[in-house]
Amino acid sequence: MKRYLRYTLAFLLMGALISLQSCEDYFDLDENPNLVNNPPLPTLLSTTTQKTGLNSQRVGSITSFFVQYLASPVAGSSTDTYEVTDYTSTWDALYLAMADIYDMKQKAQEQEAPNYVGVANILMAYHLMLVTDLWGDAPYSEAFDQSTLTPKFDKQEELYNVILTLLDEAVTELSKNDSRVALSPVNDLIHNGNKNNWIKTAYALKARQLNKVSGTTAYNAQAVLAAVEKSYTSNADNADMGVFATINPWASVARNNALLILGGWLSEQLVEHLKGTTTGIMDPRLQKITDPTVTGAFIGTPNGVGNVGSASSTVKDEVYISLNSPITEEDAPLIIVSYPEVKMIEAEAAFRAGNRQRAYNAYLEGIRASMQLFEVSTAAANAYINSPEVSVGAANLTLNLIFKEKYVITYLNPEAWNDARRFDYAYAGFTLPVNAALNTFIRRVAYPQGEASKNPNTPETPPLSDPLWWDK
Repeated sequence: MKRYLRYTLAFLLMGALISLQSCEDYFDLDENPNLVNNPPLPTLLSTTTQKTGLNSQRVGSITSFFVQYLASPVAGSSTDTYEVTDYTSTWDALYLAMADIYDMKQKAQEQEAPNYVGVANILMAYHLMLVTDLWGDAPYSEAFDQSTLTPKFDKQEELYNVILTLLDEAVTELSKNDSRVALSPVNDLIHNGNKNNWIKTAYALKARQLNKVSGTTAYNAQAVLAAVEKSYTSNADNADMGVFATINPWASVARNNALLILGGWLSEQLVEHLKGTTTGIMDPRLQKITDPTVTGAFIGTPNGVGNVGSASSTVKDEVYISLNSPITEEDAPLIIVSYPEVKMIEAEAAFRAGNRQRAYNAYLEGIRASMQLFEVSTAAANAYINSPEVSVGAANLTLNLIFKEKYVITYLNPEAWNDARRFDYAYAGFTLPVNAALNTFIRRVAYPQGEASKNPNTPETPPLSDPLWWDK
């Protein structure tokens, strides 16, 4: 989309340089007037990897209300009740980043830098996942053609295959030994220039993508497992991004909430899930996600209800995103895809393939790895894992148990909404928001007004209860 290419580098590069001003290897715009028009590959790498992390959080800040990790403090808020909402800013942020990723790939191909091409493919695939999992059909094949101001919308099924192709090509490029233009460890804000970890991330995202079509005839459990086997082996492999202009954006929400700029309130659904009210067992990750109220209790906010106390009250009588959580503290990295999630993908695929023992082993390992990521003590983690509610044995493992655990593992991650839709929102005790605009759970979001006003090819938005291609 030409309009994105016109100003995206100036906008994104400025943000990246400000956030990374302490690093001597970054260029100064005042001293390098050609930087915006012709940025070097390392600078594009810092910009695109940073924006990938930030866009994961940006989308998560939408989807976390749909899966009821979060609830609005305002009664009847559109974020809670499935009202048609305009997400133009999110659409623009995603396509701005994709334009820079496209530029990085073009420049890398010109300079015969295959490792940069591989990273660009992974970042593009991930952004396409975010876009198509929100809206369905979306521009791609004509999106970056400067002669086309009104690109067509490619079908979601076509984009699904494009994503897989990008990931496969990424592995090929990253496997090349040409080191003439090596990845910059300083500028790579996700894997610090470690191309082996990038290859693992390509396979982790491929496993996620292949698993997403579990409800269609395209699903192949063995293909999912093959991708898993080439992906992560520990939390050290996780794809995350932890370089910010100020602090982690979730921490910013928590800080603002403390200053009465309200946001980041945890949903009653999540809190009761973790307390064991709906699941039958207290989860020690609760105290690593949030802080108790002034009375020492953990009380969530019902979606659609808003603040149940006095509107003028400043008493902490419900729970919120916490600055004390390893996931949302000020310097916590934003998780894009993790080892615990990959183990749950393996558990599900192995279960569907009929290999209950492999599924069970992966299920337990995913929980243990998640406990480590949340910094739960070994004793508390062992007590939870060894409980009869969790250690049910391979013969008694169910998809419900796998999805139950994955719901906590993907806390605040956009992938949680994909799982909720695949699982038909069948979590224990999960109910529609109060005064929901739909009579069933939300399945998609409306196309943004900003795009519709400029591109006549923008489709009419179906009812928000209509499933996407892979969700049918």
